[in-house]
Amino acid sequence: MEDNFKMVAKTFFGFEEILAKELQMLGAQDVEQGVRMVSFKGDKGFMYKANLSLRTALKILKPIYFFKANNEQALYKGVSGVNWSRYINANQTFVIDATVHSDNFNHSEFVSQKCKDAIVDQFRERTGQRPSVDKAHPDLRINIHIDRDQVSVALDTSGNSLHQRGYRTATNIAPINEVLAAGVLLLSGWDGQTDFLDPMCGSGTFLAEAAMIACNIPANINRKEFAFEKWKDWDNDLFDNIVDSLLKRVREFHHTIKGYDKAPSAVQKAKDNIKNANLEEYITIEEKNFFDTEKTTEGKLHMVFNPPYDERLDIHMEEFYKNIGDTLKKNYPGTNSWFITGNLDALKFVGLRPSRKIKLFNASIEARLVKYEMYEGSKRTKFQVTEGE
Repeated sequence: MEDNFKMVAKTFFGFEEILAKELQMLGAQDVEQGVRMVSFKGDKGFMYKANLSLRTALKILKPIYFFKANNEQALYKGVSGVNWSRYINANQTFVIDATVHSDNFNHSEFVSQKCKDAIVDQFRERTGQRPSVDKAHPDLRINIHIDRDQVSVALDTSGNSLHQRGYRTATNIAPINEVLAAGVLLLSGWDGQTDFLDPMCGSGTFLAEAAMIACNIPANINRKEFAFEKWKDWDNDLFDNIVDSLLKRVREFHHTIKGYDKAPSAVQKAKDNIKNANLEEYITIEEKNFFDTEKTTEGKLHMVFNPPYDERLDIHMEEFYKNIGDTLKKNYPGTNSWFITGNLDALKFVGLRPSRKIKLFNASIEARLVKYEMYEGSKRTKFQVTEGE
């Protein structure tokens, strides 16, 4: 049996706890939360499983070497301390991604260049040949992380960010990142036990992620490739076995997942993406303006959406957010409504008091995930009037 080794899953701010829970549910060992990351232990099969399954991970790194460096000579020497022929051949390609938080090193580009020199020189001295750099499709993606004088060298097991699930080809004007969407859904408590609605569905990201959570479909099952498939120890049979075992855990879904959008182009893009994800049997998408709709579900409804909130979209913000609140109040009793917005000022126009507010970031924009509980019957009046928040 192969030994367990340490890995680091990178994520967005605010998702550390749900990522740790995902890892524990998958069977990871020694799970520890950090800032925008969670470390854990597992074997090679678990590395494959984590990349395929994790909904809130952006990338999974495999640390291979640690050392201290206060200057470029120490950095060069440290990177030279790795026997790179274990991971790559002289005729292959690599790329270095550097993250630097140190007064000793000013630029990540400079760090990448110095580390590249150390690797290339090692091969040239030993073999007379040298691997070349390929930023687009490298055989090995190396991650260098410097925090003050602590240097971590890791292999990137994932390759392109794991939000690139492989199902979304059509995007609209302001699409939401798939990992952000999945994290928002998990934070909202979505578990597939009620009907679901995204009333402003755009290109359908919340719909696809909601269906995959409800049915326990692995998040990255549609992805074309992972970085580890080019590694020297790549085990195709093991990978296929992991895929088969994950697909056996897919469960049935007995409710509805609906998306509305008022733009015909968005509706078509969403339908295309849902088809790419092989999720058409679970999801229906209709051309509707949310403000003209009412609840069609008998029992509880779980609503999650990403309303427009920036200058790229031509809307009157105060009126728009007031309409959100009015529509929820009048037409959606018995609904748990969640939405994420980067326009913190606009929230006061909703006219409802949120029962929860969670700080997140959408790209570099500080955002809030807010929850509005719309009760059936008389309790609704409790949330109908609120002072300016």
